[in-house]
Amino acid sequence: MHPMSNTRLRSVTLLAAAALALLAPPAGASPRLPGYEASPTRYGDECSRAEGPWACLAECESSGRWDSNTGNNFYGGLQFHPATWVEHGGLAYAPRADLATREQQIKIAQKVLVTQGWKAWPVCSKKVLAAGLDGDALTPVRITHVVERGETLSSIARKHRVEGGWQALYQANRTTVGPRPDRIGIGLVLVVP
Repeated sequence: MHPMSNTRLRSVTLLAAAALALLAPPAGASPRLPGYEASPTRYGDECSRAEGPWACLAECESSGRWDSNTGNNFYGGLQFHPATWVEHGGLAYAPRADLATREQQIKIAQKVLVTQGWKAWPVCSKKVLAAGLDGDALTPVRITHVVERGETLSSIARKHRVEGGWQALYQANRTTVGPRPDRIGIGLVLVVP
């Protein structure tokens, strides 16, 4: 085995240090994971129309985590303060926003938007406004349900209090479910009427 000379070892060490310096963020900047700039819809300053205003806002507020509970006294994907959640009817869905579904949080956010405007989210709403998505914010929310093991159309209809029961749920999802309403697959996404 050939031992490395001190001069050569020093050169390799300097090259490694230079490479690390190139990868490090500038002083005062927050470190970013590789690929950060490669996905502007998820991480950058842009929002897409396909995502919609609430997904864009949630990405900024909570990194898109609708179950966010970080101990900062703001909860859910849109970071509701408990008083705001209660004042706008959130208790009809869950005790805190992080315990409610995405669709339920959006319904409450729409009420907040009507009473407080975009100032309710003073920093992150700037992304929504810059993308011109604010006009879509009050569009009725489509509630969906992802089928889990052991669920039936009847149990899902009961859970979501679907008027007309499993038959109405089946009619709304006939194309997705197919001709056998008694056989729904795990992971199937149903629209709740």
